[in-house]
Amino acid sequence: MKIFSPADILLPKNADFSKWSVVACDQYSSEPQYWEKAAEYVGDAPSALNIIFPEAYLNDGNDDARIAKINRTMDEYLKDGLFREYKDSLIYVERTQPNGKVRHGIVGKLDLEYYDFSKGSQSAVRATEGTIIERIPPRKRIRENAPLELPHILMLVDDRKREIVELVIEKAAELETVYDFDLMLGGGHITGKLLDKELTASVLEGLERLEDQSAFDEKYGVSGKDVLVIAVGDGNHSLATAKTCWEEIKQNLTAEERENHPARFALVELMNLHDETLEFEPIQRVIFNVDYNDIVKALYEYYPQISETDNGGQKIIIAKAGEEKRVYIKDAPSNLAVGTLQKFLDEYLEKNGGEIDYIHGNDVVHSLTKADNTIGFIVDGMEKNDLFTTVIKDGALPRKTFSMGEASDKRFYLEAKKIR
Repeated sequence: MKIFSPADILLPKNADFSKWSVVACDQYSSEPQYWEKAAEYVGDAPSALNIIFPEAYLNDGNDDARIAKINRTMDEYLKDGLFREYKDSLIYVERTQPNGKVRHGIVGKLDLEYYDFSKGSQSAVRATEGTIIERIPPRKRIRENAPLELPHILMLVDDRKREIVELVIEKAAELETVYDFDLMLGGGHITGKLLDKELTASVLEGLERLEDQSAFDEKYGVSGKDVLVIAVGDGNHSLATAKTCWEEIKQNLTAEERENHPARFALVELMNLHDETLEFEPIQRVIFNVDYNDIVKALYEYYPQISETDNGGQKIIIAKAGEEKRVYIKDAPSNLAVGTLQKFLDEYLEKNGGEIDYIHGNDVVHSLTKADNTIGFIVDGMEKNDLFTTVIKDGALPRKTFSMGEASDKRFYLEAKKIR
């Protein structure tokens, strides 16, 4: 069995793709007006919006009814023959972002047996940042009775020689197009093409080369470390949820049934870390229902070495309604400012209450912090080329360390796969 392989991919037929495809559910979580605009645009058309759960609506008191409706709609879409199935296929994706840059990936299935999101994991597929275990149960409730999955998960390979995805790019013009359309609400444009057998074989061979232990040791200057082949780039908690569900399902299966059960595999898009358009953006923090002066005072007490002048320490920007205050922390407990900040926030919120949200874009932070009893924290992003080496040597990064692009750049739900 291969770590990443062709899948039986479902795409809607005779549907308006621009209304079908919708951005990842964990985006615009503090901006329900985005999702209201999406619903208005979709209207009564078949849409992935009807079979996903935008997190802006989590815990609004209607979770059970919403989940039940999602499952019913999935069943209806299957019963009504909405989908065309592309058996044993890989799809090459070109995504034109709102900024005009084009990123590239390959959609296929990931074998969850090779993935472990637990702390200190040495599995071939690993989380790149800490998994918030409390975020899995609500996602599990959505997935556990669903007949379908739609991925917004982006996986990364450290293919410095550019022998996998880039090989497909060179021959993309020769491939059959399966979709080509503008994404809703300014999301850019997306094109998908079916890989032929020759290119499929080349992709799988390239991935197998990344599994070589001696080449891995030399590449990263390590010894005694298990090979990391694929790392989670985006959708960490969705993949962790798929893994959690699979671990429960397989307990009631025979060894033979486990080999090809559809829930064993998660549909993902695979990208090269070195895709020139792939940019790591920092994820910022906004805290609601707290007193501004109290939390700032607590930060100064928590890190008594904090300075308001640049002392070479880690920079954290405190944001409130367009105003910014820069502080610097030397001798910090984490290698990254985001880890230093998160350590404080975790303890403060547990002791004092308040709610945290993870925000893409400094402008959104400033907008949200116009509200009373709200404060924002802004940090710089990490260099993407440090990702694999850091995860291999130090383990997963602090949770919500980076984002692959802004909210509008995120993967849109489009392809589907049966998981029952």
